[in-house]
Amino acid sequence: MTKVGVLGLQGAVREHVRSIEASGAEALVVKKVEQLAEIDGLILPGGESTTMRRLINQYGFLSPLQQFGKEGKPIFGTCAGLILLANEIAGQDQPHLGLMDMKVERNAFGRQRESFETSLKITGVADDFEAVFIRAPYIVSVGDEVEVLATYQDAIVSAKQGHFLCSAFHPELTNDHRLTQFFVKMVEEAKKELAL
Repeated sequence: MTKVGVLGLQGAVREHVRSIEASGAEALVVKKVEQLAEIDGLILPGGESTTMRRLINQYGFLSPLQQFGKEGKPIFGTCAGLILLANEIAGQDQPHLGLMDMKVERNAFGRQRESFETSLKITGVADDFEAVFIRAPYIVSVGDEVEVLATYQDAIVSAKQGHFLCSAFHPELTNDHRLTQFFVKMVEEAKKELAL
């Protein structure tokens, strides 16, 4: 069975586990670097990106996570996870993991009270995905290799680059598991390719 990890340092971990299991894969909460060897794909959940980065450094996850991505294993970053994946962050000198060729803006849609829900068209996933935005970032620009999957008011809110996927919203906070299913399928395909 395909096993998808959720980085369990901070953020909406339990909800992602539920969504992974509803998508027909096995879920594992990853709290130790050694656990990366047990999984076929990884979700970087929402939370607070600077706090997550501090914990990633504290537990020695930075280069193992980069290595995990470079080995061809899929990573899905949601909200703060999207910021972790970007190779450029507006107003910040250094990126975190720097795995996706895109520039992101933190808290782009305002603070907590400006949280909202909207129906989005996500290419290859759904025409009517109920997206929950909480202190969400957005993608300012993307490189040539990056496919834009969804926009909201002209801002890019979901994208894919090879085996990396990201969303500015929280797909795990509703009962619509189609985006998680899309990622699980990416993980299954990558698992087959890596086994060849």
